[in-house]
Amino acid sequence: MSAWLKDETTLQTGAVPHLGVDIFALLRDQSGPQAAQVTAAGAAWLAGAAPYPRSTLAHWEERPKAPGVLPCGSAFDVVNVPALFGRRMLEQLWAEGPGSGPVATHRGRMLLFAAPGTAQRLPSLLAWEEWGTGGSGDSGEQRGTVPPLLCHGTGDAVTVPPLTCASSDGGPRWVVAPDTRNPWLPGPDVLLWACVRVSRSASSRGTAHSIFPRADQGANVYDVTRRR
Repeated sequence: MSAWLKDETTLQTGAVPHLGVDIFALLRDQSGPQAAQVTAAGAAWLAGAAPYPRSTLAHWEERPKAPGVLPCGSAFDVVNVPALFGRRMLEQLWAEGPGSGPVATHRGRMLLFAAPGTAQRLPSLLAWEEWGTGGSGDSGEQRGTVPPLLCHGTGDAVTVPPLTCASSDGGPRWVVAPDTRNPWLPGPDVLLWACVRVSRSASSRGTAHSIFPRADQGANVYDVTRRR
């Protein structure tokens, strides 16, 4: 994980006073499973997606435990998948792939943060490869079915979890939280690969052992040092 560094360009927000907590000090001092907690650099990256980053940071200082809403299409796109399928995608990405970017859960769905442009290209790649229909390919290989994906890009907005606490009431929470100012984000090719791997393994999952617990026992911790 990236160490916390004071970001002068972010913290010096002119003469606008605020009565909230110091969000960057709070993020620096918090302890716990770091893969599921936002760092100060990660908060600055998230705020950079908003039209007015300084106002967004000021809002988070006032309400550090409240979810936020950020637009997609500039700093990131978001691929929204069913929770179980998303967990299996993460398993593939971290076990045999390059890792993932930030990931959150919300309302039974998993939100995978991806490179801008992914929302437009991924559905087209899946349709071209005919992975959305199941059945057999040209080689006769039996395929699983990729569930319908909700891809959020330019013109869309997503709910992001609170920065300083994990939700305990079923609200949004981070699974892999942003920890740098420039996190690596998977593109459509990487997410297509993960979807295909999960679909191919659907019929033989009985012999596989998942790295995820059977019940939701809190945020999973990933080895983020493997992230590109």
